[in-house]
Amino acid sequence: MMWTDLPGDRPFVLLATRAEDLPADEEYALFLRYTGLPPERLHRIRLERDPMPALDLDDVAGIMVGGSPFNASDPLEKKSSVQQRVEAEMAALLDEVVARDVPFLGACYGVGTLGTHLDATIDGTFAEPISVVEVTLTDDGRSDPLAAGLPDRFSAFVGHKEAITALPQAAVLLASSPTCPVQMFRVGRNVYATQFHPELDIDGIVTRIHAYAGYGYFAAEELQSTLAAVRRAPVTAPSRMLRTFVERYAR
Repeated sequence: MMWTDLPGDRPFVLLATRAEDLPADEEYALFLRYTGLPPERLHRIRLERDPMPALDLDDVAGIMVGGSPFNASDPLEKKSSVQQRVEAEMAALLDEVVARDVPFLGACYGVGTLGTHLDATIDGTFAEPISVVEVTLTDDGRSDPLAAGLPDRFSAFVGHKEAITALPQAAVLLASSPTCPVQMFRVGRNVYATQFHPELDIDGIVTRIHAYAGYGYFAAEELQSTLAAVRRAPVTAPSRMLRTFVERYAR
């Protein structure tokens, strides 16, 4: 349901990097659905297609980052020219976002981008197959405004080849899981990243499983078991974070 009484008039920005139109468009639709924003208040920028335009952070309410097939920890020779451009643009943006504590929420790829900015250790140690995991809030997470309304433990969709192994002191750990110690963290008061996907529902993750079947997330013979893995538990709680983010920062 879209808000009809949303405060302010400044748009939020969704930075996207999916080259495939079906999962890219579905990702945008999911962010619209779970934030409750109308399209005119959530501006999508497809960075895999076009260079990042100049963003005046005084003119936006907040920035969100969707997932990506890019891996920050890949060696330079494995990164395409597009990925290298996107990483440079994200680094320049995060210089300003972190310095000014601009509202920011990065989902999955947000860990790679924000973690890299913080010089965190990012590698494949805590990679997770596409599945549903149980995420637990830390004490700091339970008191964090963005986690308001979330249970102490909740199911979430994951699927990533890299993760943060060691979180820098500048960051506050907000959530963890048995297979990935850093599932959510905060920098300053307003800059967030999650390893899990708060925007996904079951239809959305099934679309991505099919779209990225040849990207190394699972072997060809594991397609059916991967589809079964994302249905092993209902996932309803994480999307509340998106509505909370908009409610907190709309202006």
